[in-house]
Amino acid sequence: MTGVRIEGVTAGYCASPVLADLSLDVATGEVVAVLGASGSGKTTLLRVLAGFLRPSAGEVRFGDRIVSGPSEWVPPERRRVGIVPQEGALFPHLDVAGNVAFGLPRNSDDRVEQMLALVGMSGMGERRVQELSGGQQQRVALARALAPGPDVLLLDEPFSALDASLRVRLRGEVREVLAATGTTTVLVTHDQEEALSFADRVAVVRDGQVVQVASPDDLYENPVDLDTARFVGEVVELEATVIADGMATCSLGDVHVPGAPAEGTRGVIVLRPEQLAVVDERGVGAAPAHGALGTVRSCSYHGHDSLLLVELTGGDEVPVRVPGGRGARPGDRVRVVVGGTGLLFPRS
Repeated sequence: MTGVRIEGVTAGYCASPVLADLSLDVATGEVVAVLGASGSGKTTLLRVLAGFLRPSAGEVRFGDRIVSGPSEWVPPERRRVGIVPQEGALFPHLDVAGNVAFGLPRNSDDRVEQMLALVGMSGMGERRVQELSGGQQQRVALARALAPGPDVLLLDEPFSALDASLRVRLRGEVREVLAATGTTTVLVTHDQEEALSFADRVAVVRDGQVVQVASPDDLYENPVDLDTARFVGEVVELEATVIADGMATCSLGDVHVPGAPAEGTRGVIVLRPEQLAVVDERGVGAAPAHGALGTVRSCSYHGHDSLLLVELTGGDEVPVRVPGGRGARPGDRVRVVVGGTGLLFPRS
């Protein structure tokens, strides 16, 4: 297997660049998710890696091999790249084994069976594509992409067409397969949950550039800017002022903000809904009352948790994620307390 290095790539269609001096490294055997909104450039990046689009500037290396550069260009069929598209794109006139064998040398029956066993479809080689469920079709597409032993695997939102429960289960299964094969993988997605749960690292792309690359937990807890914080999960945003070293005040009270700028700096403090909790409006036990008073305006029940919308006395509304049942109902008076630290993004 081999790693991927993208250096200063600019690419687009006609005279309009979509990627602008983009750089990204993927280590050998690593799974990196490229996460971005529609139009951010993530699909264009996948086309560049696959060899379907030639950049106007920059260089792409697979290991020590330059596959795209000012004076180098390797066509798609010679790049040793496997691709799993959104809906599998299987050949309907071929059975399962025929799909997996496509592109392999003749008499590759053993390799086909090996791949089918790897994706949990042993003994299903004679099935027709039309007889398969959506999840099974994606497993076949993965087996077909891995069968030639590609240096790099590209996943183009491969789970987006599946229902929610199957999507979660198949993501886990595919991750196990990739770990077993050690295949260097780039996943393109707009789904934050998918990126955070699937990848070793996540690269956030915005306006044709990588704005942050980090492990899933670091990205979620330490986004580089306010837009990234909003994109990788639900946020609580409140106006705040730094009142001391590492401390800011907002409508929820005083909150620790590591690395805060000088006293008096104004900005937006960011918390996650699960950092907030609701307690009786008098506070907790005999401890001094802290947090902020408010009224529950709505409650959305999701089974594993509930999302409360609380209007604070000062008028700000904050979402509060609580485990399991609702915990409070619309109209209840509560006190909202903060756990952990926040992030402060100063006003420019």
